[in-house]
Amino acid sequence: MVKHIKGIPSVKKAVYDLIASRRDIAKADIMEHFRLTSSSLTRLLDEMTREGWIMESGFGQSTGGRRPILYQINAGARYILGLDISRIYSVLGLYDMEMKPLELLRWNMDEQMTPQRLVEHVGRQTHELLLRHQLDREQVIGMGVGAVGPLSREQGRILNPLYFAAPGWNDVPLRSWLEEATGLPVILENGANTALIGEHWMVRSENIRHMLYVHIGTGLRSAMMSNGRIVHGAVDMEGSIGQMIIQTDGPRLHGSGNYGALEAFASVQAVEQQVRARSKMSREQWTGGSLALKPEAINFATIVQALDSGNEYVREIFAQSAAYMGIGLANLINVLHPEHIILGGVMISANDLFYNTAIAVAEQNIYYSDSYQPEFSRGILQETAVSTGAAVMVWNEMEI
Repeated sequence: MVKHIKGIPSVKKAVYDLIASRRDIAKADIMEHFRLTSSSLTRLLDEMTREGWIMESGFGQSTGGRRPILYQINAGARYILGLDISRIYSVLGLYDMEMKPLELLRWNMDEQMTPQRLVEHVGRQTHELLLRHQLDREQVIGMGVGAVGPLSREQGRILNPLYFAAPGWNDVPLRSWLEEATGLPVILENGANTALIGEHWMVRSENIRHMLYVHIGTGLRSAMMSNGRIVHGAVDMEGSIGQMIIQTDGPRLHGSGNYGALEAFASVQAVEQQVRARSKMSREQWTGGSLALKPEAINFATIVQALDSGNEYVREIFAQSAAYMGIGLANLINVLHPEHIILGGVMISANDLFYNTAIAVAEQNIYYSDSYQPEFSRGILQETAVSTGAAVMVWNEMEI
């Protein structure tokens, strides 16, 4: 178990969290949030300053007496590693205490990237990162990991994920392997939850308490935050959105999962299947541009090229897929009622058509549309949301 985790945050950590969220905050403002005497808070701030966790950042406005001292966290007090393990690529980031990346490393998850090779690669890259930035291992609090699920957070294991290019990803004790390879404590969470944690960090000053994150890529993944906390089910539910039934007795993706499930209409694989099928039936429709290919050679990259070049048939498939996604979003929104919905993944970044259509359909089907208007966005972090959120997990649960 990660040695920095504790169940209830100390007053010291709570004060630190407040200073981090506000930046340049005076002692009087801190006292409004805690039942501490002035002398007790002064001693605590002096202790945190001596230990290097916070530092004085100047003086505030005078209200009649001396100008108050302002405090902010020391970004270089410690460092955290955030790891994003996805089906297509992975990212390892070194972050300071303000969650600013000092360096980000990215590599493809090809047929050779088995769990053992990934762990060896992360261990080697961790060592080289610390050397390049002249850091001792003791200066690093730990490593957070956001990985494709389903997984067991308690056991630190990836269970039975789909669609990895390399073999061997079933029942992987990832946390213990990474701890051994890096010499650091490790926290494991599914990638959708981790991405939402990262995006929430970026808007934490806006006091958004209820957020929904949906990743639309090779598969569909989602995460929900209620009252500022990630919602966990009895089992890891990262990919459950993909099995939401949109059309009774509809198709299944690759012959598995629910009939008429959302993933069979609104995912990279679903779009690839539909384009290939239509190209076989109506070959003359695909004789121009990037789709002058055999159906089996068509992939998502060539489909996006055709969409960008104005291919009407691809546009029709994309728009239809996005409309199904909008229905799925409306179903989630009508149950969960988030304030803010973030859409991510390659289907969102590929072309504005999918994003705009999905939102338009969702908004048309929100039940409390007159009094309830959630906000939609692509997020702030986007491609680095998972690695940043993984680092934030460690930040949230550390002791000081």
